[in-house]
Amino acid sequence: MTVTIKTSIEIEKMRTAGRLAAEVLDMIAPSVQAGISTGELDRICHDYIVNKQQAVPAPLNYHGFPKSICTSINHVICHGIPSDDKILKNGDIINVDITVIKDGYHGDTSMMFCIEETQKFAQRLCRVSRECMYLGINQVRPGARLGDIGEVIARHAHKHNYSVVEEYCGHGIGKEFHEEPQVLHYGKAGTGMELREGMTFTIEPMINAGKKFTKLNKNDSWTVTTKDKRPSAQWEHTILVTSDGFEILTLREGETPPSIA
Repeated sequence: MTVTIKTSIEIEKMRTAGRLAAEVLDMIAPSVQAGISTGELDRICHDYIVNKQQAVPAPLNYHGFPKSICTSINHVICHGIPSDDKILKNGDIINVDITVIKDGYHGDTSMMFCIEETQKFAQRLCRVSRECMYLGINQVRPGARLGDIGEVIARHAHKHNYSVVEEYCGHGIGKEFHEEPQVLHYGKAGTGMELREGMTFTIEPMINAGKKFTKLNKNDSWTVTTKDKRPSAQWEHTILVTSDGFEILTLREGETPPSIA
């Protein structure tokens, strides 16, 4: 397993790419509302990334993915394909996943949006999944292990009677969209790869309201849903391991970590 340790120059490029990805989420947020299609959200983001940021939307044509962002609604876990036929409606929850390439380096982030009068159980799922991500992030420091991240995420999800998707995980990131290591969102503390200063990877737990089992859409070979059709939620940040902890490279303007009971 080869993991790239980023140089100071590469880290600066990662910071730029991460900042741009975060800015896309801030930009699109006012448009994520009932009545808009996910296809329109994709077009707005594509135009902003290409023309405003002078950057590249990483998902577009990545192993054949047809759009510039991923939009995953309700029981869609990840890799939802934007479409003009998919109209957001009152009560939906949606994950918008943005990855930007700038000067050859990637910034990858996603967040959940609750559309208007979302039911309390769905709001709670979104909140707990964000808490899971931050609990995982807080484990990051030189000398920690990947298993430390996975264990705290799974423990918090299970505490709330949720399940953790196991087939899809976080990943190293840099010049490549997906690098080593794989960052599982379950595991045992004290096990797995030791974290080192200069590593960059994503933490992006996918938390299901029902069971952990997933289903891949055979028609498009991308869209992943919960097998039991219960809702799923996910948040994602790109993380840098620093000399004494971590830096969130995709932190949004005004974003503050949640208070976790």
